[in-house]
Amino acid sequence: MERLNQAVVLCGGLGARLRPITENLPKPLAPVGGRPFLEYLICQLREQHLERVVLLTGYYGEMIRDYFGDGAGHGIQIDYSSGPAEWDTGRRIWEGKKMLDSRFLLLYSDNYVPVNVEKLRSAHLASSSVVTLLLHEKENGNVRLDVDGNVEVYDPTRSKLGLNYVEIGYMIVERGRMLDAYDAPDVSFSRILEKLVKGEQVAGLVSGDSYHSISDLKRLKLAEQYLAVKRVLMIDRDGTINKRAPRGEYIASWHDFHWDPQTVEAMRQLAKEGFRFLVLSNQAGIARGMLKSKTVDEINARMVFELQEQGIDVIDVYVCPHHWDEGCSCRKPNPGMFFRASRSHLLRMDRTVYVGDDPRDSRAAFNAECLSVLIGPERERDPGGGAKPSFTGETMLETVPWIVSRYESWEKSYC
Repeated sequence: MERLNQAVVLCGGLGARLRPITENLPKPLAPVGGRPFLEYLICQLREQHLERVVLLTGYYGEMIRDYFGDGAGHGIQIDYSSGPAEWDTGRRIWEGKKMLDSRFLLLYSDNYVPVNVEKLRSAHLASSSVVTLLLHEKENGNVRLDVDGNVEVYDPTRSKLGLNYVEIGYMIVERGRMLDAYDAPDVSFSRILEKLVKGEQVAGLVSGDSYHSISDLKRLKLAEQYLAVKRVLMIDRDGTINKRAPRGEYIASWHDFHWDPQTVEAMRQLAKEGFRFLVLSNQAGIARGMLKSKTVDEINARMVFELQEQGIDVIDVYVCPHHWDEGCSCRKPNPGMFFRASRSHLLRMDRTVYVGDDPRDSRAAFNAECLSVLIGPERERDPGGGAKPSFTGETMLETVPWIVSRYESWEKSYC
């Protein structure tokens, strides 16, 4: 099966809502954490194993070319298709058509979300669509999906009913069939999408994680906070922080809660390195009537207090109370708790590690686009679904050097 090797990024807009920053600077070069926003996207594409990028430039396009050059300094080949600032998005794609692969990833240059390009490509191939959009659930969006995941309404005016999703600027495109939708070059690409949707040729893949944008000054500031690497480690509770209850039973009181001393020592060492912690825990005993939600909260509060007494800062605890048959989005291996943590604490999932003792923990992390560490007797068992832990150890104490090194490498990286 042919790999996806090329990304195309729309970089020509005026960025009027970012003034005064964009009075003498193209929007993709708006500084975020001391680096151009576009640099984060270029790094993301390289990490997703794309080999070539075409930047469709316009407004102050020569500044983008001067900064990135041929891409050699960024580990990826970069080419350019340039035109006047007044060209619309559809015209930029049309004028650069000879540079485009038969299938490519198209991005807007002002949004960021951790994305698995291979998952998006697989969804695209399964749909046989001309375009597959990455979407995020949002009231007053611009997209409505049908029950099969196909886009049945695309409305840039956001005036129609049932628009519960928004496109977030990542999509797989079939070049030839997309170009066939053009009646004339001077057109917004959103009009091309509208036409393709009417022809039932656009599919959608929903991302549960929040996206961040630099479309205006307020969002730029939030994106800067989001893209900063944070020494926050996510961690499972039962079987990781404390000893797991016998099969079919639950930790029903503090008397039943027994620390794993190696994990506590590991957390203490990591805390000295500046790490804080988020606990993510399945507690199906609540739905089964074997635990009260209040009891779980009391146990977690006691756990947090005693860890705090040892200098270990647990900044939040997330609990899934649902039965495994309820089909909720938060019970691991589903990633719902991860996305709640991302929204609340502005965490980049692709710059965060989750530690657990069950292969489902690794699969949940994979579904959330973050790395996982698996400890304990089941660490070598295949999580399935394409997931794989990034590091394993008999105890969490063994994993501390790797965790510290992983976050240090992210902090030193330009993205």
